[in-house]
Amino acid sequence: MSDQPESEPRGTRPRRAPVPPGLRGAAPALLGYAAVRALGTVILAVAAAVQGKDALHRLNGRWDSVWYVRIAENGYGYEVTLPDGSVHSDLAFFPLLPALERAASEVLPVGAATAGLVIGWIAAFAAAWGVYAVGAHVAGRRAGVLLAVLWGVYPTAFVQSMAYTETLFTALAAWSLYAVLTDRWITAGTLCALAGLTRPSAAALVAALGVTGLVRLFRRDLTWRTVVGVVVAPLGWLGYVVFVAVRQGSPTAYFEVQAAWGNNIDGGVALARFVGAQLTGPVPFAGIGLVTAIGLLFWVVWLCVKQRQPLPLLVYGAGIVVISLIGAAYFGSRPRLIMPAFPLLLPAAVALARPARRTTAALVVALLAVASGAYGAFTLLGSGPP
Repeated sequence: MSDQPESEPRGTRPRRAPVPPGLRGAAPALLGYAAVRALGTVILAVAAAVQGKDALHRLNGRWDSVWYVRIAENGYGYEVTLPDGSVHSDLAFFPLLPALERAASEVLPVGAATAGLVIGWIAAFAAAWGVYAVGAHVAGRRAGVLLAVLWGVYPTAFVQSMAYTETLFTALAAWSLYAVLTDRWITAGTLCALAGLTRPSAAALVAALGVTGLVRLFRRDLTWRTVVGVVVAPLGWLGYVVFVAVRQGSPTAYFEVQAAWGNNIDGGVALARFVGAQLTGPVPFAGIGLVTAIGLLFWVVWLCVKQRQPLPLLVYGAGIVVISLIGAAYFGSRPRLIMPAFPLLLPAAVALARPARRTTAALVVALLAVASGAYGAFTLLGSGPP
Protein backbone atom coordinates (compact mmCIF):
# COMPACT_ATOMS: atom_id res chain seq x y z
CA MET A 1 0.00 0.00 0.00
CA SER A 2 1.67 3.19 -1.16
CA ASP A 3 1.82 6.20 1.12
CA GLN A 4 3.04 8.88 -1.25
CA PRO A 5 2.40 12.59 -0.70
CA GLU A 6 -0.88 13.97 -1.95
CA SER A 7 -2.09 17.49 -2.48
CA GLU A 8 -1.81 19.52 0.73
CA PRO A 9 -5.06 20.88 2.21
CA ARG A 10 -5.29 24.62 1.99
CA GLY A 11 -4.22 26.47 5.12
CA THR A 12 -1.89 23.77 6.44
CA ARG A 13 1.16 24.06 4.17
CA PRO A 14 3.89 26.45 5.35
CA ARG A 15 4.69 29.30 2.97
CA ARG A 16 8.34 28.28 2.74
CA ALA A 17 9.58 25.31 0.70
CA PRO A 18 9.67 22.01 2.61
CA VAL A 19 12.98 21.19 4.27
CA PRO A 20 14.22 17.61 3.87
CA PRO A 21 14.63 15.97 7.32
CA GLY A 22 17.82 14.10 6.38
CA LEU A 23 20.54 13.33 8.92
CA ARG A 24 23.02 15.77 7.40
CA GLY A 25 20.58 18.67 7.71
CA ALA A 26 19.60 17.57 11.21
CA ALA A 27 23.21 17.20 12.41
CA PRO A 28 23.46 20.68 14.01
CA ALA A 29 20.23 20.05 15.90
CA LEU A 30 21.34 16.62 17.11
CA LEU A 31 24.78 17.87 18.11
CA GLY A 32 23.30 20.82 19.97
CA TYR A 33 20.80 18.54 21.66
CA ALA A 34 23.55 16.10 22.63
CA ALA A 35 25.61 18.95 24.10
CA VAL A 36 22.87 20.29 26.38
CA ARG A 37 21.80 16.83 27.51
CA ALA A 38 25.43 15.87 28.19
CA LEU A 39 25.77 18.98 30.35
CA GLY A 40 22.68 17.99 32.31
CA THR A 41 24.06 14.48 32.83
CA VAL A 42 27.42 15.84 34.00
CA ILE A 43 25.71 18.14 36.49
CA LEU A 44 23.72 15.18 37.83
CA ALA A 45 26.83 12.99 38.07
CA VAL A 46 28.80 15.65 39.95
CA ALA A 47 25.94 16.39 42.34
CA ALA A 48 25.39 12.66 42.97
CA ALA A 49 29.10 12.11 43.64
CA VAL A 50 29.14 14.98 46.15
CA GLN A 51 26.17 13.43 47.99
CA GLY A 52 27.50 9.88 47.69
CA LYS A 53 24.56 8.69 45.62
CA ASP A 54 24.28 6.56 42.47
CA ALA A 55 23.35 8.78 39.51
CA LEU A 56 22.65 5.84 37.19
CA HIS A 57 20.18 4.37 39.66
CA ARG A 58 18.26 7.66 39.55
CA LEU A 59 17.90 7.31 35.79
CA ASN A 60 16.71 3.71 35.43
CA GLY A 61 15.99 2.23 38.85
CA ARG A 62 13.32 4.35 40.56
CA TRP A 63 9.65 5.35 40.29
CA ASP A 64 7.92 4.55 36.99
CA SER A 65 11.06 2.90 35.59
CA VAL A 66 10.68 0.09 38.11
CA TRP A 67 7.10 -0.59 37.01
CA TYR A 68 8.09 -0.77 33.35
CA VAL A 69 10.94 -3.18 34.11
CA ARG A 70 8.63 -5.41 36.15
CA ILE A 71 6.16 -5.56 33.25
CA ALA A 72 9.00 -6.31 30.82
CA GLU A 73 10.24 -9.19 32.97
CA ASN A 74 6.97 -10.67 34.22
CA GLY A 75 4.10 -9.29 32.15
CA TYR A 76 1.06 -7.59 33.62
CA GLY A 77 -0.55 -8.62 36.89
CA TYR A 78 1.35 -6.87 39.68
CA GLU A 79 -0.55 -4.76 42.24
CA VAL A 80 0.36 -2.85 45.38
CA THR A 81 -2.17 -2.17 48.14
CA LEU A 82 -1.45 1.08 49.98
CA PRO A 83 -2.16 1.70 53.68
CA ASP A 84 -5.29 3.67 52.78
CA GLY A 85 -6.68 0.65 50.93
CA SER A 86 -6.20 1.96 47.39
CA VAL A 87 -4.71 -0.43 44.84
CA HIS A 88 -2.01 0.55 42.36
CA SER A 89 -2.03 -1.82 39.38
CA ASP A 90 0.62 -2.06 36.69
CA LEU A 91 -2.20 -1.88 34.14
CA ALA A 92 -1.89 1.90 34.49
CA PHE A 93 1.30 1.67 32.39
CA PHE A 94 1.07 1.34 28.63
CA PRO A 95 2.82 -1.61 26.96
CA LEU A 96 5.13 -0.36 24.19
CA LEU A 97 8.15 0.62 26.33
CA PRO A 98 8.18 -2.59 28.42
CA ALA A 99 7.72 -4.63 25.23
CA LEU A 100 10.77 -2.93 23.72
CA GLU A 101 12.70 -3.43 26.97
CA ARG A 102 11.93 -7.13 26.93
CA ALA A 103 12.88 -7.47 23.26
CA ALA A 104 16.14 -5.57 23.75
CA SER A 105 17.09 -7.58 26.83
CA GLU A 106 16.54 -10.78 24.84
CA VAL A 107 18.89 -9.61 22.08
CA LEU A 108 21.49 -7.64 24.04
CA PRO A 109 23.58 -8.85 27.01
CA VAL A 110 21.81 -6.45 29.39
CA GLY A 111 18.87 -6.58 31.75
CA ALA A 112 15.53 -4.90 31.15
CA ALA A 113 16.47 -1.88 33.29
CA THR A 114 19.57 -1.11 31.25
CA ALA A 115 17.67 -1.83 28.05
CA GLY A 116 15.07 0.74 29.10
CA LEU A 117 17.78 3.35 29.54
CA VAL A 118 19.29 2.58 26.13
CA ILE A 119 15.85 2.76 24.49
CA GLY A 120 15.17 6.04 26.26
CA TRP A 121 18.39 7.59 25.00
CA ILE A 122 17.88 6.38 21.43
CA ALA A 123 14.30 7.63 21.51
CA ALA A 124 15.51 10.99 22.83
CA PHE A 125 17.63 11.54 19.73
CA ALA A 126 14.84 10.29 17.48
CA ALA A 127 12.56 12.79 19.20
CA ALA A 128 15.06 15.65 18.82
CA TRP A 129 15.38 14.75 15.13
CA GLY A 130 11.60 14.76 14.70
CA VAL A 131 11.24 18.04 16.59
CA TYR A 132 13.89 19.55 14.31
CA ALA A 133 12.11 18.20 11.21
CA VAL A 134 8.81 19.79 12.24
CA GLY A 135 10.42 23.11 13.18
CA ALA A 136 12.50 23.27 10.01
CA HIS A 137 9.50 22.43 7.84
CA VAL A 138 7.39 25.15 9.42
CA ALA A 139 9.92 27.91 10.11
CA GLY A 140 13.28 27.05 8.52
CA ARG A 141 16.42 25.15 9.50
CA ARG A 142 17.73 27.61 12.08
CA ALA A 143 14.41 27.62 13.93
CA GLY A 144 14.30 23.83 13.71
CA VAL A 145 17.74 23.53 15.30
CA LEU A 146 16.80 25.89 18.11
CA LEU A 147 13.47 24.12 18.63
CA ALA A 148 15.26 20.79 19.20
CA VAL A 149 17.83 22.36 21.52
CA LEU A 150 15.18 24.27 23.51
CA TRP A 151 13.29 21.01 23.96
CA GLY A 152 16.53 19.61 25.40
CA VAL A 153 16.73 22.38 28.04
CA TYR A 154 13.07 22.24 29.07
CA PRO A 155 12.89 22.43 32.90
CA THR A 156 12.12 18.71 33.26
CA ALA A 157 14.39 17.66 30.37
CA PHE A 158 16.25 15.39 32.80
CA VAL A 159 13.41 12.90 32.16
CA GLN A 160 14.74 12.65 28.60
CA SER A 161 17.74 10.82 30.05
CA MET A 162 15.61 8.38 32.06
CA ALA A 163 13.96 5.04 31.29
CA TYR A 164 10.61 6.80 30.99
CA THR A 165 8.12 6.98 28.10
CA GLU A 166 8.30 10.71 27.38
CA THR A 167 11.10 10.48 24.80
CA LEU A 168 9.57 7.50 23.00
CA PHE A 169 6.19 9.22 22.91
CA THR A 170 7.63 12.53 21.72
CA ALA A 171 9.57 10.79 18.95
CA LEU A 172 6.44 9.05 17.67
CA ALA A 173 4.36 12.23 18.01
CA ALA A 174 6.89 14.49 16.28
CA TRP A 175 7.33 12.18 13.30
CA SER A 176 3.58 11.59 13.09
CA LEU A 177 3.01 15.35 12.96
CA TYR A 178 5.76 15.71 10.36
CA ALA A 179 4.02 13.03 8.30
CA VAL A 180 0.77 15.00 8.51
CA LEU A 181 2.51 18.23 7.49
CA THR A 182 4.02 16.45 4.47
CA ASP A 183 0.70 14.69 3.72
CA ARG A 184 1.79 11.12 4.45
CA TRP A 185 -1.34 10.13 6.29
CA ILE A 186 -0.88 6.37 6.53
CA THR A 187 2.53 6.88 8.10
CA ALA A 188 1.06 9.51 10.41
CA GLY A 189 -1.76 7.22 11.53
CA THR A 190 0.58 4.28 12.12
CA LEU A 191 2.97 6.34 14.25
CA CYS A 192 0.00 7.78 16.15
CA ALA A 193 -1.26 4.27 16.88
CA LEU A 194 2.16 3.37 18.29
CA ALA A 195 2.11 6.54 20.38
CA GLY A 196 -1.25 5.34 21.70
CA LEU A 197 0.50 2.23 23.01
CA THR A 198 3.01 4.44 24.82
CA ARG A 199 1.15 7.10 26.79
CA PRO A 200 -2.50 8.05 27.44
CA SER A 201 -1.74 11.59 26.28
CA ALA A 202 -1.73 10.19 22.75
CA ALA A 203 -5.34 11.34 22.79
CA ALA A 204 -4.00 14.79 21.91
CA LEU A 205 -2.20 13.40 18.87
CA VAL A 206 -5.31 11.47 17.81
CA ALA A 207 -7.27 14.72 18.08
CA ALA A 208 -4.67 16.53 15.95
CA LEU A 209 -5.07 14.02 13.13
CA GLY A 210 -8.83 13.83 13.52
CA VAL A 211 -9.44 17.57 13.50
CA THR A 212 -7.12 18.06 10.53
CA GLY A 213 -8.91 15.29 8.65
CA LEU A 214 -12.27 16.84 9.50
CA VAL A 215 -11.13 20.18 8.08
CA ARG A 216 -10.13 18.42 4.88
CA LEU A 217 -13.59 16.86 4.73
CA PHE A 218 -15.29 20.25 5.04
CA ARG A 219 -12.98 21.63 2.36
CA ARG A 220 -13.80 18.68 0.12
CA ASP A 221 -10.13 17.74 0.01
CA LEU A 222 -10.46 14.37 1.72
CA THR A 223 -8.64 11.39 0.20
CA TRP A 224 -8.66 7.71 1.01
CA ARG A 225 -5.17 7.92 2.54
CA THR A 226 -6.38 10.63 4.91
CA VAL A 227 -9.32 8.45 5.93
CA VAL A 228 -7.05 5.45 6.54
CA GLY A 229 -4.65 7.56 8.62
CA VAL A 230 -7.43 9.03 10.76
CA VAL A 231 -9.04 5.60 11.30
CA VAL A 232 -5.75 3.91 12.23
CA ALA A 233 -4.60 6.73 14.55
CA PRO A 234 -6.65 5.84 17.68
CA LEU A 235 -6.26 2.06 17.41
CA GLY A 236 -3.26 1.83 19.75
CA TRP A 237 -4.88 3.77 22.58
CA LEU A 238 -8.27 2.11 22.09
CA GLY A 239 -6.66 -1.31 21.81
CA TYR A 240 -5.00 -1.01 25.20
CA VAL A 241 -8.19 0.29 26.84
CA VAL A 242 -10.05 -2.72 25.43
CA PHE A 243 -7.28 -5.06 26.61
CA VAL A 244 -7.62 -3.77 30.18
CA ALA A 245 -11.40 -3.98 29.96
CA VAL A 246 -11.30 -7.62 28.85
CA ARG A 247 -8.65 -8.55 31.39
CA GLN A 248 -10.53 -6.96 34.29
CA GLY A 249 -14.02 -7.84 33.10
CA SER A 250 -15.30 -4.27 33.09
CA PRO A 251 -15.73 -1.84 30.17
CA THR A 252 -14.50 1.01 32.36
CA ALA A 253 -11.62 -0.91 33.93
CA TYR A 254 -8.85 1.23 32.46
CA PHE A 255 -10.36 4.41 33.89
CA GLU A 256 -10.90 2.70 37.24
CA VAL A 257 -7.23 1.67 37.31
CA GLN A 258 -6.14 5.24 36.59
CA ALA A 259 -8.54 6.61 39.23
CA ALA A 260 -7.02 4.27 41.82
CA TRP A 261 -3.67 5.91 41.05
CA GLY A 262 -5.27 9.33 41.53
CA ASN A 263 -5.13 10.06 37.80
CA ASN A 264 -8.84 10.49 37.18
CA ILE A 265 -10.12 13.40 35.09
CA ASP A 266 -11.70 16.05 37.31
CA GLY A 267 -11.69 19.04 34.97
CA GLY A 268 -8.89 20.79 36.85
CA VAL A 269 -10.53 20.77 40.29
CA ALA A 270 -7.50 19.17 41.97
CA LEU A 271 -5.19 21.69 40.34
CA ALA A 272 -7.35 24.62 41.47
CA ARG A 273 -7.47 23.28 45.03
CA PHE A 274 -3.71 22.81 45.12
CA VAL A 275 -3.06 26.33 43.87
CA GLY A 276 -5.64 27.71 46.31
CA ALA A 277 -3.99 25.87 49.20
CA GLN A 278 -0.65 27.42 48.27
CA LEU A 279 -2.13 30.90 48.04
CA THR A 280 -3.72 30.61 51.49
CA GLY A 281 -0.87 28.66 53.07
CA PRO A 282 2.11 29.85 55.08
CA VAL A 283 4.06 30.70 51.91
CA PRO A 284 1.60 32.51 49.59
CA PHE A 285 4.41 33.46 47.23
CA ALA A 286 4.46 29.80 46.14
CA GLY A 287 0.83 30.14 45.09
CA ILE A 288 1.56 33.38 43.28
CA GLY A 289 4.38 31.65 41.45
CA LEU A 290 2.05 28.82 40.39
CA VAL A 291 -0.59 31.25 39.13
CA THR A 292 2.12 33.09 37.20
CA ALA A 293 3.42 29.85 35.70
CA ILE A 294 -0.06 28.75 34.60
CA GLY A 295 -0.72 32.20 33.15
CA LEU A 296 2.58 32.03 31.26
CA LEU A 297 1.63 28.61 29.91
CA PHE A 298 -1.64 29.90 28.46
CA TRP A 299 0.16 32.97 27.09
CA VAL A 300 2.55 30.67 25.22
CA VAL A 301 -0.43 28.75 23.79
CA TRP A 302 -1.83 32.10 22.61
CA LEU A 303 1.52 32.94 21.00
CA CYS A 304 1.31 29.67 19.07
CA VAL A 305 -2.14 30.64 17.82
CA LYS A 306 -0.93 34.13 16.97
CA GLN A 307 2.04 32.61 15.15
CA ARG A 308 -0.49 30.76 12.97
CA GLN A 309 1.11 27.39 13.46
CA PRO A 310 -0.28 24.62 11.25
CA LEU A 311 -3.53 23.21 12.62
CA PRO A 312 -2.10 19.79 13.64
CA LEU A 313 0.57 21.45 15.80
CA LEU A 314 -1.95 23.77 17.46
CA VAL A 315 -4.37 20.96 18.30
CA TYR A 316 -1.60 18.67 19.54
CA GLY A 317 0.15 21.29 21.69
CA ALA A 318 -3.06 22.63 23.22
CA GLY A 319 -4.35 19.08 23.71
CA ILE A 320 -1.28 18.04 25.70
CA VAL A 321 -1.68 21.11 27.91
CA VAL A 322 -5.36 20.43 28.54
CA ILE A 323 -4.81 16.74 29.30
CA SER A 324 -2.00 17.62 31.70
CA LEU A 325 -4.10 20.15 33.62
CA ILE A 326 -7.55 18.54 33.86
CA GLY A 327 -6.41 15.38 35.66
CA ALA A 328 -6.13 14.88 39.40
CA ALA A 329 -2.55 13.67 39.13
CA TYR A 330 0.30 14.55 41.48
CA PHE A 331 1.05 18.23 40.85
CA GLY A 332 4.81 17.76 40.60
CA SER A 333 4.40 15.54 37.53
CA ARG A 334 2.50 18.11 35.45
CA PRO A 335 5.56 19.88 33.97
CA ARG A 336 6.82 16.46 32.87
CA LEU A 337 3.44 15.64 31.32
CA ILE A 338 3.55 18.88 29.32
CA MET A 339 7.10 18.29 28.03
CA PRO A 340 6.02 16.42 24.84
CA ALA A 341 4.17 19.58 23.72
CA PHE A 342 7.21 20.82 21.81
CA PRO A 343 5.22 23.15 19.48
CA LEU A 344 4.86 25.47 22.49
CA LEU A 345 8.57 26.24 22.11
CA LEU A 346 8.30 27.27 18.46
CA PRO A 347 7.61 30.99 19.10
CA ALA A 348 10.80 31.23 21.18
CA ALA A 349 12.77 29.24 18.60
CA VAL A 350 11.66 31.55 15.79
CA ALA A 351 12.47 34.65 17.84
CA LEU A 352 15.97 33.39 18.68
CA ALA A 353 16.60 32.17 15.13
CA ARG A 354 16.98 35.68 13.72
CA PRO A 355 20.55 36.24 12.48
CA ALA A 356 20.94 39.35 14.63
CA ARG A 357 20.29 37.29 17.75
CA ARG A 358 22.95 34.60 17.44
CA THR A 359 24.83 35.76 20.54
CA THR A 360 21.59 36.13 22.46
CA ALA A 361 20.47 32.66 21.39
CA ALA A 362 23.75 31.09 22.51
CA LEU A 363 23.58 32.85 25.88
CA VAL A 364 19.94 31.92 26.45
CA VAL A 365 20.55 28.27 25.58
CA ALA A 366 23.62 28.09 27.83
CA LEU A 367 21.80 29.61 30.81
CA LEU A 368 18.77 27.37 30.31
CA ALA A 369 21.00 24.29 29.98
CA VAL A 370 22.69 25.01 33.31
CA ALA A 371 19.38 25.80 35.02
CA SER A 372 17.72 22.68 33.59
CA GLY A 373 20.66 20.51 34.64
CA ALA A 374 20.69 21.92 38.16
CA TYR A 375 16.94 21.47 38.54
CA GLY A 376 17.23 17.93 37.23
CA ALA A 377 19.95 17.04 39.74
CA PHE A 378 17.92 18.58 42.56
CA THR A 379 14.81 16.61 41.58
CA LEU A 380 16.45 13.26 40.86
CA LEU A 381 18.53 13.28 44.03
CA GLY A 382 15.46 14.11 46.12
CA SER A 383 12.87 11.72 47.50
CA GLY A 384 9.84 12.46 45.34
CA PRO A 385 9.15 11.29 41.78
CA PRO A 386 9.40 13.73 38.87
